[in-house]
This record gives sequence, structure tokens and C-alpha cells, in this order.
Amino acid sequence: MPLLRSNTADKFIVDRRKPHRNSDVARAVRRTRDRLSQQVGNLDFDRELLKLHARAMVGGATVIPLLVLAIAATGILAGMDKQISIWALFTLICYSIVAFMARRVERTEAAELDPILTRRDFLIGHSLCGLGWAWFAWLGCASCQIDYFPVIKAMVLLLAMAATAITASSLRSALLATFVIPVAVYAYAESKLWMSVETMMVALLVAALPFFAYFARHLNHSSLMLLSFRSEKDALLAEVETAKSMSDEARRRAEDANLAKSRFLASMSHELRTPLNAILGFSEVMANEVLGPMSNPTYRDYARDVHDSGQHLLDLINEILDLSRIEAGRYQLNEEPVMLLHIAEDCCHMMELKARNKDIRIVQDFESALPRLFADERAVRQIILNLLSNAIKFTASGGEVRVRVGWTAGGGQYISVKDNGPGIPEDEIPIVLSAFGQGSIAIKSAEQGTGLGLPIVQGLLAMHGGEFELLSKLREGTEAIAIFPLSRVMEELPALPTKAVAARRR
Repeated sequence: MPLLRSNTADKFIVDRRKPHRNSDVARAVRRTRDRLSQQVGNLDFDRELLKLHARAMVGGATVIPLLVLAIAATGILAGMDKQISIWALFTLICYSIVAFMARRVERTEAAELDPILTRRDFLIGHSLCGLGWAWFAWLGCASCQIDYFPVIKAMVLLLAMAATAITASSLRSALLATFVIPVAVYAYAESKLWMSVETMMVALLVAALPFFAYFARHLNHSSLMLLSFRSEKDALLAEVETAKSMSDEARRRAEDANLAKSRFLASMSHELRTPLNAILGFSEVMANEVLGPMSNPTYRDYARDVHDSGQHLLDLINEILDLSRIEAGRYQLNEEPVMLLHIAEDCCHMMELKARNKDIRIVQDFESALPRLFADERAVRQIILNLLSNAIKFTASGGEVRVRVGWTAGGGQYISVKDNGPGIPEDEIPIVLSAFGQGSIAIKSAEQGTGLGLPIVQGLLAMHGGEFELLSKLREGTEAIAIFPLSRVMEELPALPTKAVAARRR
């Protein structure tokens, strides 16, 4: 019967209706481990050892009785009187009692056993069997024509001790309870002769008893370790079931949260963009005085502020949607051959006005010629614009932003945007690269962003199989490097043959 599992650490701890299931699981696992660490005197282990002993006694119920019957038959053939038959009957009755007790224990559930009473009953039964072997040790055969009859008795006792040490090893002290009295009786019975052979047999039996006791103790220790391993296995299974239930629960909640987020973004995409387009359109009409002049210039300034705020909100919504699609794996790349040099040049021209307003100079340092990339032009353009926007945003007036495009050491292509702004502390770089993360300088700056630009850049580069590096030092500036792998670089196609070349080939 397998070892009973603990009823304190199971998957039912993980229940959505329980507010503190994590602490319950931790306490249950801790109690299980404490139970496993206390092997000696553990009632669960004692019950299982008794079950093992009962199973061994039932399985080997015919071993020693067959030995008894063989001894009785040999004694009768040798001319012994009916005393050997009475001894055999008594010994068989004693072993039958032990086998009956073992059968009853085997059929009983381990949780219903009383370890102390069951162990006591087994020891009493083995002691009765020991009385039978003590009777055998006292037997004599004056009329038998057998030389060295005490030696034969000693050999029989040794065989019985060996068999008992193996079959009854799960019950501590069973061997001693069975054979202490027979060995003592044999030593007393043969001590009157004081012949060399009998003396050697007495010494052999006296030495064999502690040896077999030591052997049985080691077998008992092995059984105990086996139970410990089984119990640890059951405890680990309970922990795995608990962790699996918690993982399933966390996955279900994550799926629900993701579904709610997707529904929210889908609804907000329409619900926010529709009024924003109206706000942007009407505010632009009012700011440009399309339908007529505005008598109060303050209203015209308010209209421009409304337009700028609406445009900022629309950009924020677009960034959130882009990041959500990238994280969900729903951002579809429209891949085609593109020129990284041309896209970088266009983006620099687009950001030129914004840089000039802050008196910032954009320096272009491009390779003379680069082959095409197989990439999404919109994504590449968004990567470069985000890097340029960050560089211009955090560069002081009169600074410089250097944009470089060239080859990587591995044969890929890269674009680098380096500024001479205040820089980023080294411990804040992971924060800056996380979604909605902003460094201390960005928080103190008047031009605060959403913290989504760099995560979007990382996500788009990852979809292209590229890498992103952010290098920065305080008061020296920051360099952002977007790297496209070699697999994205397209070899230049050879020129098509002209009609004259084709005619010559024919």
C-alpha cells in the first residue's frame, strides 16, 4: 500500500475564494518538510514500517514453517520420540499466530493502526516463536545414532536466525525477541559437555546473534530511508500539484487581464480617436481663422494650445496601441527592400525644424553606400524618429546630435544617435528601457514624455531580429544604437543582360 499523502498540502489550497492561499501553501509545505526531517519516532513512518513487516511476514509465511517440518521429519527418521512432533506443532502454531496478525495488519488502513500496540503484539508473537526455538535448543537425542547432534542444532538455529533477520528486518528488536532465549538455552544445555565442538557452536551462536541483529538493523534503516524517499516524493508531487494549480490560476487571470486590456484598447482606440480628430480639426480651423478673424487673440492662442494638447494625446494613444500590439505579437511587419540611408536622411530633415527651434545642430555621418535592408519601412522610420526625438528633447540649447549610419562588425547595419546632453545614471538605464519608465533627469525636465519610445524601439528591433544598445554617462551624453542583423542585409542584384549581350549568348 503506498504511503498516505499529507492532507495539508494539496491543490485544494489554491482556491479563488480563499484570500490567503499563498501563505496557506507556504505553511503546508513547511509543515511537510518538518515532518520529513523527523524520521525517528515519526508515527507515519512507524505505521508504514509495520505494514512492511506485515507484508514480509505474509509473503514469507511458508519459509520457516517448511524448515520446521523438515527438522521434524528428519528427527522422526533419526529415531527421535514424539517430543519432536509436539515441538513442531507448537512452533507451527506460534508462526501461524504471527502470520494471522500480519494478515490482519496488512488489511488494515495505515491511518487506523496504533503503532505502539501493533508493535507490542508483533514482539509478543515473535517471543512465542522464540520459545519454540528455545524448546528445540533444549531437545536431546540419546537414542539417535547421530554424531554431533548439538552441531546440527546450532546450524538449524543459524538458519532460522538468518531467515528471521531478513523477513523481520522492518520490525526493530524482532530478531532479539525471537532468539535471545534460544541462544541462552542452547549455551546452558551444551555447557555441561564442555567439548571443543560444542563450545565452538555456543561461541558461534553468541557471535552470530549480534551480527544478525546488526544486519537486521541495517535492513531496517534501508526500509526507513525507502519510506523517507517515498514520502519526499509524495510531498514533491503535492508541491507540484499546488504550483500547477497556482500557475493555472495565474494564467487564467493573465488571460482575463489581457482580454480586458485588448477590449479596452479596442474600444478606446475608437472612442478617443473619433473625438480627438474633431478636436484637432476644429481647433486648427479656429487657430488659422479659416472662417474669419478672431477678435480676441487670446482665444486664438487657446485654440493652438487645444490643438497641441490633442495632438499630444493622439500620439500617446498611438504609442500605447503600438506597444500593446508588439507585446501581444500582433504587430504585422510589411517587409520590403528599404534603404536605411534614405530613411535616416528623411527623418533628420523632419526633425530639423524642431532641433533648430532649440538651437541644436544635427550632424549626419553616413556611409557612402549601403545595400538595401529587408525591413518594414514604417517601423524603421519610427525607430529613427523616436531616437532623434529623445536626443533633441534632452539636449540643452546649443548642443549637438550626431547621427551615424554604417556597417557593423558582423556584416549588419546600424544607426547611432548620440547627443551631448546630461546623460543617464547607470543604475537608471534599466528603468529607462522599461515601459513607462523615466529617469530622474526626465522627471525634472520640463519636457516630460510617456516613457514608451525606447520600449517600442526595442520591440520593433526584436521583431526584425536586431538589437538595441543604450550607452550613457553623466554630463557626457547618451548614445542609442539600433542594430539590424546580417540576415536583413540584401545583396545587390546583378544587372540584367542587354539585348546585344543576349544575342551574343545565343
